[in-house]
Amino acid sequence: MGAPPAADGRYHAIVIGSGLAGLLTALEASAAGPVLVLTKAGLEEGATGQAQGGIAAAIGPGDSPAQHLADTVAAGAGLVDEAMARILVEGAPACIRALERYGVAFDGAGAGPAFGREGAHRRARVLHARGDRTGAAIEAALAQRIADGGVAVRERALATEVVLEGGRAAGVRALDLAEGGERVFEAPAVALATGGAGAAFSHTTNPPVATADGIALAFAAGAEVADLEFCQFHPTAFRRAGAPPFLISEALRGEGAVLRDAAGRAFMADHHELADLAPRDVVARAMLAEMRAAGADHVRLDCTALDGVDPVERFPAIAAFCRAQGVDIRREPVPVAPAAHYLMGGVRTDDHGRTTVPGLYACGETAATGVHGANRLASNSLLETAVFASRAAAHIAAGGGGALPRHARAIAVAPGGSVPPDRAALQRLLWERAGIERDGAGLRAALAEARAWPVSPPEPSRDWGERRALALFAELLLTAALAREESRGAHFRTDFPERDDARWLRRQVFRRAG
Repeated sequence: MGAPPAADGRYHAIVIGSGLAGLLTALEASAAGPVLVLTKAGLEEGATGQAQGGIAAAIGPGDSPAQHLADTVAAGAGLVDEAMARILVEGAPACIRALERYGVAFDGAGAGPAFGREGAHRRARVLHARGDRTGAAIEAALAQRIADGGVAVRERALATEVVLEGGRAAGVRALDLAEGGERVFEAPAVALATGGAGAAFSHTTNPPVATADGIALAFAAGAEVADLEFCQFHPTAFRRAGAPPFLISEALRGEGAVLRDAAGRAFMADHHELADLAPRDVVARAMLAEMRAAGADHVRLDCTALDGVDPVERFPAIAAFCRAQGVDIRREPVPVAPAAHYLMGGVRTDDHGRTTVPGLYACGETAATGVHGANRLASNSLLETAVFASRAAAHIAAGGGGALPRHARAIAVAPGGSVPPDRAALQRLLWERAGIERDGAGLRAALAEARAWPVSPPEPSRDWGERRALALFAELLLTAALAREESRGAHFRTDFPERDDARWLRRQVFRRAG
């Protein structure tokens, strides 16, 4: 698929991952030479295609990047890197224009785009494409450009190692899942765009491929990682026994949908001034409290009286899913509960996507740019991905060079290399001990259990590779969550329920010992 391999076996760049981050990086870096995309599944099986929410951009009348920045900083609970966030919000107009050039048609009515509002945004600034199929529209447009040529693609190729020469990235070792055997692909630049780590939890909105692969590859190569204690739990995932995981977009609440308890009471005004559009961590914990009080595993999202919007027309994918589960969103509430959704942390990068390893880049959910702080503002994820993937690609195309300096307070850790016997054991452990609410005793017990898993010899399989990556991620997350003795954003400790700026107004950065 795509362009043929480089004639001499070397590429200008290798990109691992095929969502928005990977495909945009590949397309824009290919202007300077041949680029290879490696993806362990099919080209369009990542998280981008499942993104229902839109892309935030302060381009509407009365809005401004300054207002978008203020909302981003407020949501991030004190840990947003404001310089990086300013690049994010000021890059939005060019980002939208670039996606339109690639064939993405944003929804609009007549004179211009239609803007929706989501949690913690004080203005309507979220663009959508094909209603609640924004991610799928973006993925399809970029995949078509890839198919038109210029970029080589290898599907079902699991990256197992970033190859280093003289301390810098020089290629990728990968397992061919279709034909068996390993291959090494050479390039002076390697970009990690493998998505997040939602598959580490038993309840998640993420696809099964979200197994922290890029974080594991980068850490093993010596790159620093940061902010791994901050995993965002989306408040509204469909919850019914036997039903598959499915996100119920926050955009519904932006259009007037209301969370209600079993008695039909709208409860969010009791918890935050923005009620149903409060920051996601606030909504998730409020829902958890209501569920515990009622002895229930869900609350209800009432979509029957939206603000002049037909929910079936505005949210066709959600309506179709709910209909298949026996719920008519025009007439009855949707059973919802929180689920792991987005990782604010990842591989630490600068404003060009560079990591602390020369020649190694990261973008999208794999990266920790600092723009989300402790809690991501809704619909900033696709924007971050596009803005910083484009910047990484430009840097690669210009010849690359340099690296992000090491963090002065990076903590050296040496994970034990344990691998869980099955994925379900790890998912249960993290959901129960490192989920929406955490405490020191539970985190210590989880860390001991994770370290007690056996150290198994490598197996040439995707399952083993994913379990290895998940186990490393779990140990790093638990270590970070145990160390942060406060509550901030998406990280909530019942034994340290208050925010502690005196001790913890800082990021936690880890690197491999040795």
